[in-house]
Amino acid sequence: MDGAEQPWTRSTCPYCGVGCGVLLRADGLGGLEVQGDAAHPANLGRLCSKGSALAETVGLDHRLLAPRVGGEDTSWDAALDLVAARYSDTIARHGPDSVAFYVSGQLLTEDYYVANKLMKGFIGSANIDTNSRLCMASSVAGHKRAFGTDTVPGTYEDIDEADLVVLVGSNLAWCHPVLYQRLLAARKKCGTRIIVIDPRRTASCDGADMHLALEPGSDVALFNRLLAEIGKGGAVDSAFLAHTKGFDAALEAAASDDASVTGLSEAQITAFCHLWMRTERVVTIYSQGVNQSITGSDKVNAILNCHLATGRIGKPGCGPLSVTGQPNAMGGREVGGLANMLACHLDLENPDHRGAVRSFWDAPHMPDAPGLKAVDMFRAVGDGRIKALWIIHTNPAVSMPEADAVRDAIAGCDFTVVSDITAETDTARLADVLLPACAWAEKEGTVTNSDRTISRQRSVLPAPGETRPDWDILAEVGQRMGFVRAFDYGSVSEIFREYATLSGIAGQFGRDFDISALSGIDDRAYDALEPQRWPITATRKGGRFFGDGRFFHGEGKARLLPVTWRPPAARTDPRFPFRLNTGRTRDQWHTMTRTALSPRLSAHLAEPFLEIHPADATRLEIDTADLVTVTSPTGRAILRARVTDAVTPGQVFAPMHWTGETAPSGRIDALVAAVTDPVSGQPESKAGVVAVARLDAAWYGFAVSAKPMALRADYWALARTQAGYRAELAGCAEVADWEVEARRLFAAPDAAAAMITDVHRGIARVVLHEKGVIAGVLFIAPGPVVVTRDYLATLPGTEGPDALTGRLPMDVPNPGPVLCSCFGIGVNTIVEAVETKGAVSVEAIGELLGAGTNCGSCRPEIAELLQGVTTRAAAE
Repeated sequence: MDGAEQPWTRSTCPYCGVGCGVLLRADGLGGLEVQGDAAHPANLGRLCSKGSALAETVGLDHRLLAPRVGGEDTSWDAALDLVAARYSDTIARHGPDSVAFYVSGQLLTEDYYVANKLMKGFIGSANIDTNSRLCMASSVAGHKRAFGTDTVPGTYEDIDEADLVVLVGSNLAWCHPVLYQRLLAARKKCGTRIIVIDPRRTASCDGADMHLALEPGSDVALFNRLLAEIGKGGAVDSAFLAHTKGFDAALEAAASDDASVTGLSEAQITAFCHLWMRTERVVTIYSQGVNQSITGSDKVNAILNCHLATGRIGKPGCGPLSVTGQPNAMGGREVGGLANMLACHLDLENPDHRGAVRSFWDAPHMPDAPGLKAVDMFRAVGDGRIKALWIIHTNPAVSMPEADAVRDAIAGCDFTVVSDITAETDTARLADVLLPACAWAEKEGTVTNSDRTISRQRSVLPAPGETRPDWDILAEVGQRMGFVRAFDYGSVSEIFREYATLSGIAGQFGRDFDISALSGIDDRAYDALEPQRWPITATRKGGRFFGDGRFFHGEGKARLLPVTWRPPAARTDPRFPFRLNTGRTRDQWHTMTRTALSPRLSAHLAEPFLEIHPADATRLEIDTADLVTVTSPTGRAILRARVTDAVTPGQVFAPMHWTGETAPSGRIDALVAAVTDPVSGQPESKAGVVAVARLDAAWYGFAVSAKPMALRADYWALARTQAGYRAELAGCAEVADWEVEARRLFAAPDAAAAMITDVHRGIARVVLHEKGVIAGVLFIAPGPVVVTRDYLATLPGTEGPDALTGRLPMDVPNPGPVLCSCFGIGVNTIVEAVETKGAVSVEAIGELLGAGTNCGSCRPEIAELLQGVTTRAAAE
């Protein structure tokens, strides 16, 4: 049966917490066909640019296919015996708290459950934490303080029914594009108003009625002002307040706060408060701009206070909505993947909860205190308290704050295990033992998205080499440590039934997470499991929480918390005068282990960059495309300058994706201090302080190659192309012979060379041919290289007679830099449609070219491009 005749398999996208449904079909050549699942409630068939490019990210050239010990392939028995022995020996010598697991929202829920059970119930330590700590821990803390449990009250359907949606610290257009398109559809249909609260002008501002560019970290002061106005303006829902406690204290604290610290005008603040108060159906969507702060938990509670005071929660079109960054951050929360919780939203420090879980697991041990949260965990690795560390599907040597110190801590750990799909990450290269795991589309299990919808991930490709599912790897180690019966699982569905049964015990304690109606499903029913929102019990399925006024604190009431504004931990000064904001780009995800494999996704923004305001750039003599050094108290980076008024003077923005594999000097989390929210333990990743200076580079370079390059320079950034690879380079030291350097760079010592050099102007161009086709092209200049990059990137593997010119032949169209990643449409193609075909709107461009009609996340950039073209035309 050929690929076209294969049936489609329903699964779930492995990227953000939207949890989009996908349809997968093997193409018969080891690859996939991917399309959106119109029947999935999260996306109704839509996919973003990353989801649309998933087929480009599968393959075996980057895969880890066998266990490795000390860099050498070995058998599973040898590797697992070693892991079990080293963990057992370390525990015997130094106690259970001398070992740790650091896991990931890339794990499926069943994997997460086994890891949590092994560490907390059988090793007897709570030292299991997750990279979700960096994403949504402040939201968890805020929910628990307000509601008594970590409960997301509403649903995605509330976006459809709201009259006002407030985006707080959320660039929804780029980070959760499918939800953003859902919001824009609601605006088109119902006139939904949109407010964006963000220090930076982002793509999400394009469709907004109001953008409040507040000072970083001042969200509490703004929402306190809103609460004070609610109290004064008659917007309090007295009937709903009967279901709460703490309103008077919260209102008193809010009234004492000073909204001027937001940097907003009184007119802006008043307009925001009036629109919020006078609109009955309000949804507040918040994300990392709220969570990633030393006051993240307080920010969350300041938002929740306003919804509780007005009763705008648990009703259609109302409520707070935390959107998460990973596909299974929510599933990890459900099964106790954080160091301070038990499975099924039970409390680690509650003796009754602890006893119930221990009895259910028949566990020999159970910690009675929280373990080390992520930042403290890696500090303990660094100072030797943790002597054995197991990292699963995450890259903390890049993604943790103070990433250089974390990298050094992992390198110095007595025993480090890494489970992953590749050995080519900054973290995997530090491991003593590498364990090859199944990847997305090869493994079975469930994930839970940001609105509590549980969906199946299903396998459609065979597990390659010796790769194994994560739950199986963890269970094998548990058995080899002596816990045979507890981890004798025969299938992933067996694990699902076990934790669904445990959730019924949580339900008996009155907790929110209860899927006990699924505890008896057989393997066939599990295989066919449809997307559904929890709770899932005999009497209730899905829906919103709290509309009935019942909460999960002991007295059944919600709590409003008195919170007040506190500034970010780091203060700007003459040495570090800029406030650094970090975040994501449109087409990349996390540390690019998957997205960097896609040429399409790498075409939009191919290297790390720093957004800086024109006034600051002028003062520092920085031009667009210059390289700049960015220095903080904890690290240093080199980034490409992007001069833009999207940031305000004194603030800069850099993305967090690039790694030692893709741009070693662009590892931005090395610049982020490891200061955390005292409640949630979440780091402050959006309010660092830095200095910025133009890099005094002796030369700049651009290279393309058919195969990976041996990059060696003060700055380099590597990206995939359809023909191979492209790289930006720069160095501070002169190079004596560029032909010799090109041969080394492209590993082509015997290739035929064509060259143009001008020593006095600092220009060199080298083209190497092997077997009549181009193996590599290197352009060198004293400043940023000016060539037609997208054309040059197509030349490796071709005869390419015009390579030395750096320009397209006259008869070859130049689409320009890719703007729409979904369809590969370039800037010049769009400009031509404007100038020659009269397309003067985003909609018209979509009709002519298709750009912006899939995920829509490029629409704001199309609009900006159109404005520039029409402005120039008017000036002429």
